[in-house]
Amino acid sequence: MVRLNEIRRGERAVDPPDRFDASLHFIGRIRTPWTSRLETPRQGRLDGPTCRLEFDAPWADGLLGIAEFERLEVLYWLHESRRDLVHQSPRNDGQARGVFSLRTPVRPNPIGTSIVRLVKIEGPVLLVRGMDCLDGTPLLDVKPDRTLFEPLAPAQPGDFQIGDK
Repeated sequence: MVRLNEIRRGERAVDPPDRFDASLHFIGRIRTPWTSRLETPRQGRLDGPTCRLEFDAPWADGLLGIAEFERLEVLYWLHESRRDLVHQSPRNDGQARGVFSLRTPVRPNPIGTSIVRLVKIEGPVLLVRGMDCLDGTPLLDVKPDRTLFEPLAPAQPGDFQIGDK
């Protein structure tokens, strides 16, 4: 069962730092059918509902060439997630795991990521399937799916490095 802000048996919270080390610029908002964390899917599905990635000006100009890609990786800020749980019990059975061994939205830096299928482009809006976040979630970045992407820039020495040498 999804929870809002309670701490389950076996979980542990930590005190967050007094200040943050980085700042981010939201480039738009994500529009989904979900308004409650209790209804939002745990993982997006490529056959799920069509969602909207709405880009703010001037970031919409960055969409040039995006139509070449069937799948995209979307990064977003899970703005309603707590940030202090270091141990979590996803099954609510008292058996905790470390936050970095889970795909939970409850993390020190609540950055969500989804692989989505591009359905259509309408000006500064991408229609996609595969999201798993709340309506109004701040959009951080969009990139071609790295498993399908071939770099466009010329190769550099590190591109050919294999192993530890």
